[in-house]
Amino acid sequence: MTDALGSIDTPESGRSDEEPKKARRGGKRGKKGPLARLALFYRQIIAELRKVVWPTRSQLSTYTTVVIAFVVIMIGLVTVIDWGFSEAVKYVFG
Repeated sequence: MTDALGSIDTPESGRSDEEPKKARRGGKRGKKGPLARLALFYRQIIAELRKVVWPTRSQLSTYTTVVIAFVVIMIGLVTVIDWGFSEAVKYVFG
């Protein structure tokens, strides 16, 4: 073993060479209780929500208008197709 500063061969303080290093299971959540894990979960949710780029009011109204117009067009299209199929069924079956 070397005596160089910062050597990776030196044991951690308070630990002898004979003691095997215990593998920690579970990462950061290893020994935390359910309430601590729940608090961590909510802190992570809030941190992610802060990263979101929220639309402005004008963008939101534009997006809403586009979605409503698309839904109305799709309703009209499905209505026309449904009417056409019903007329075809009436023609075929009487």
